[in-house]
Amino acid sequence: MKTKLPWITAAAVLAIATGCGDKQEDAWSGYAEADYVYVASPLAGTLSVLHVQAGQRISRGRPLFALESEAEKAARSEADARLEAARHQAENTDKGKREPEVAVNQAQLAQARAQAELAQHDLARKRELVAKGFISRAQLDEARATLAQAQARVRELSSMVEVARLPARADERGGADAQVEAARQALRLSGWGEQQKEQAAPADAQVADTFFRPGEFVAAGQPVVALLPPGNLKARFYVPEAQLSTVALGQNVLLRCDGCGAPIAARVTHIATRPEYTPPVIYSNSQRSKLVFMAEAKPAPEDAARLRPGQPLDVRPLKPKS
Repeated sequence: MKTKLPWITAAAVLAIATGCGDKQEDAWSGYAEADYVYVASPLAGTLSVLHVQAGQRISRGRPLFALESEAEKAARSEADARLEAARHQAENTDKGKREPEVAVNQAQLAQARAQAELAQHDLARKRELVAKGFISRAQLDEARATLAQAQARVRELSSMVEVARLPARADERGGADAQVEAARQALRLSGWGEQQKEQAAPADAQVADTFFRPGEFVAAGQPVVALLPPGNLKARFYVPEAQLSTVALGQNVLLRCDGCGAPIAARVTHIATRPEYTPPVIYSNSQRSKLVFMAEAKPAPEDAARLRPGQPLDVRPLKPKS
């Protein structure tokens, strides 16, 4: 199957590929670099299951590992129960008292009405007796007070019966709804914590390394697995100061390496703003102690799979056709 070379024409690739006799000085030295994705849990726990191993290729969504989560499961169950209790309390505010409780208030009201009627008759008799001079006016005043007290009791119990059939006030209902929402968010938080104990691959990638074995304790935020997606491979190379004007962002370059086969097309994505001396990793007799600018170029993901992190590279600019 032919290698797909984005951004450049096949004729240009052929021209460079056949120009193996060009001087080595025309190439910039560099190496393959990788931006690893370190997968960790924001919560601490003992590693219970490790689903992958180093070197394995996995697809997005594939389970990577799981930490023990008994505490999170218990917290979620507790939050679920609290939410259910809050819901019942909120629903209860829409109802009045139970019928047996209302019946008690109604019986008390009937008793108060009977007492008020009796006090009314007593007051009428005492008015007649006072008119005939058989009793004092003080006894008549006492009868009036007793009737007033009985009538007040009737009004009180009538209001109690009416209130017993009413739902809770709007403020009470609002408070109950707020309790339901608080319980719902607590359940959401506990569910999130349980989910975070299990991590899956965020993208198609190769498992670069694993750092723990089942049974070992993992601190919060400590990586358990390192992944290398194909799109995270790039070339890092160094351009001599005198040649800096020949490289630009978006420029097409070709990468050569031992065992890579055909040249790999890439595009310059970064150029350092500060110079540095040639790093020891690419020291050579011809490049020793030169002032250079670091640059990076990314190949297409399907071509990046041909690179290995740390692999020496020769990077050649793709010159436009004359």
